[in-house]
Amino acid sequence: MAVTATETGSKGRIVAPPTMAELAADELRRMILAGDLALGERLVESRLTEQLGVSRPPLREALQSLMHEGLVVARPPRGLIVRPLTRHDVYEIVTLREDLEALAMGLAVPVRSAADLEPCRAALRAFEEAGRSGDEGLFTQRKFDFHLSLVALAGHGRLTEAYRALSLQMQLCMALNRTALRDRESLMENVERHRELLEIIEAGDPDAAQRALADHGHSFFLIDVVDRLDGGTQASEAWLVRRRERTMARSEATRG
Repeated sequence: MAVTATETGSKGRIVAPPTMAELAADELRRMILAGDLALGERLVESRLTEQLGVSRPPLREALQSLMHEGLVVARPPRGLIVRPLTRHDVYEIVTLREDLEALAMGLAVPVRSAADLEPCRAALRAFEEAGRSGDEGLFTQRKFDFHLSLVALAGHGRLTEAYRALSLQMQLCMALNRTALRDRESLMENVERHRELLEIIEAGDPDAAQRALADHGHSFFLIDVVDRLDGGTQASEAWLVRRRERTMARSEATRG
């Protein structure tokens, strides 16, 4: 007997198919994380209904979902826009991310069992598949999933949940970073950098793992992205100065 209005789950349960609003939300989320919809861009209903092939009611429901997630915000009188990021936003997100990852590496490395690394390897494989597909929105999501799997190695539930709570904000930063790197590094080259990171973690030296994560890919971000953002504060500007100095010192050491 054919199942028409529903699909059968892996354990025999009946699972409803996604609604038009859910499908629209998925595609809008992908477009934002791929950079197809720029941060701060006004979301025009007439254009989006035509682009997505949906009517206004499911589109509005999808936009409400993205507002709850924090990817879309209301800015009267412009209406709904993709959530913008300020220099101070990036400062808070990146510094918190780095501290959480450093804590995770200190707790996780050396990894207790080779089996504990399998979720990381699986996340890397999914990340690689996304890179081969060329879907930059999916690529950004799978990159975050990989980093989350590294944090989960610590076996610290509250730490993992704190990291997961930053998910979409980190992915917005990753999408900005990807925009800066697009002409300098292919998706698969980006995957290879993450493969090297996992190999360092597998080697079992906690100091090396923490250094590798700390050095992981922020120099392009600072030069090509953050300097074009508004909304700096005294704290964020002092952080940027330290970052530039660190990036220059690392570059000179590499040339030397």
